[in-house]
Amino acid sequence: MEDLAAVNATLTIQPCGPVYGSIRPPGSKSITNRALICAALADGRSLLRGALDSEDTRVMLDSLQRLGVAVGLDAERCEIAVDGCGGSIPAAGTELFLANSGTSIRFLTAMVTLGRGTFRLDGVPRMQQRPIADLLDALSQLGADVRAERDNGCPPVIVRADGLNGGQAKVRGDISSQFLSGLLLAAPYARQGVELLVDGQLVSQPYVHMTLAVMSAFGAAADGSDLSRFRIPPGHRYTARDYAIEPDASAASYFWAAAAITGGQVTVEGLHRDALQGDVGFCDCLARMGCRVEEVDSGMRVTGGELRGIDVDMNAISDTVQTLAAVALYAEGPTTMTGVGHIRHKETDRIGDLARELRKLGGEVDELPDGLRITPRTLRGARIETYNDHRMAMSLALVGLRTPGVTIINPHCTEKTYPWYFQDLETLCGLRLDSELNVHRQ
Repeated sequence: MEDLAAVNATLTIQPCGPVYGSIRPPGSKSITNRALICAALADGRSLLRGALDSEDTRVMLDSLQRLGVAVGLDAERCEIAVDGCGGSIPAAGTELFLANSGTSIRFLTAMVTLGRGTFRLDGVPRMQQRPIADLLDALSQLGADVRAERDNGCPPVIVRADGLNGGQAKVRGDISSQFLSGLLLAAPYARQGVELLVDGQLVSQPYVHMTLAVMSAFGAAADGSDLSRFRIPPGHRYTARDYAIEPDASAASYFWAAAAITGGQVTVEGLHRDALQGDVGFCDCLARMGCRVEEVDSGMRVTGGELRGIDVDMNAISDTVQTLAAVALYAEGPTTMTGVGHIRHKETDRIGDLARELRKLGGEVDELPDGLRITPRTLRGARIETYNDHRMAMSLALVGLRTPGVTIINPHCTEKTYPWYFQDLETLCGLRLDSELNVHRQ
């Protein structure tokens, strides 16, 4: 149940001058949750360093504990210790609550097919609207007994597990790459080899590269160089290890965007162009818009410049669409973002709902079949509805760094991936935020 006090909280952003500084965002949510699955299935104890502590990772940790996997979180050190189960899930059935964490419910749905017993996976009302049918269909092809409880292709999900046979399966690639990633993460523990065929265009391809890299780090090989056919041989299981997690590149995009919007200079520490996360490519968008992007010893630095609109296919970096939208409001000429029709199925409709909020701020927005076009107009302050979407709150708050009167409703929703985002923004920008917010670093 949602906390009504949090939902009704507001935060007003005060404009500032050019932002100058350095910051290191928390660990990557995407890498943390992938590494948790590998570590949970591995033989032995793993230590994940630089791990993210947020709602999305905590629901994953809670679920792993309910499955009988021993985990220990040291929030102050940003470390998680995991005693792997060697592919034998201890719990003989249980219920898992995943809030609105898409990675968690999709990865765990695939993982629990390896166990024995009946498992039920559910989440908040929005999660019950998010598609999962394509994953269930692929798991069925591999011999699993899985179904949507309400026969509507969305959670809650019921898994009657008796191990995963393996074999060949087709999976659609145009809704979410998380379906494929979930299958890949579980595949090393199938009874026989697994071959996965991607049907149609695969969205968010860098996230699949990330999955393969994390699997490889834990000792499981998967052949999928062309991203259309993946082969996972039997017997290549995960081995426990110490594993360092990069700062979150999607979170980094907000600070790079702050430099672009205010004409300042921000260095995000710990991320470079060779990062596992494709969202470092957001810097290339800013460079095309007129910013200077440099790779320095400590990380990636963005210096603001005269902004101009661009046309860009953001399929590979779709989690940064809302961030670029905030920057686009200050560019000369329209910015057109395409290749992201699948983001309508995220925490909220990240095309339709984003367009609505940008119009409140004075932008002219055209919705496209696979994206949107933003034409800057005279901007004004507004009360921004976040739809309980962490990225809506974090990205559109940046408009308030330059335009007075921007108020974020339910800023607490950032706890999903970045609980202390507004504190870090306040420190970096030298702000005094007018809010009812009461979130502190762990």
